Amino acid sequence: MEDKSFKSEFNADYTIQGSESSEPKRPVQKQKQKRVIVDFPEWMLESLDIEANRIGVTRQSIIKLWLAENLAGERKLEEKRRRNI
Repeated sequence: MEDKSFKSEFNADYTIQGSESSEPKRPVQKQKQKRVIVDFPEWMLESLDIEANRIGVTRQSIIKLWLAENLAGERKLEEKRRRNI
């Protein structure tokens, strides 16, 4: 997938097309967004930039993608825990 295509699809209000995983899915409806400020150590920003450049996205996109994947994984774990109780 081309860089511009990925960025536009990631920032759209629907699930990323052509991704390897069906998770995380974004709702079709437009979500309210809030701006947050997060301080990162320099080494972490450098690592984020390297990974973002490797897959051809912005730093913000890689942070959003990783957070969404992590939250989806946590949600699955929580569902499994509830079923086992």
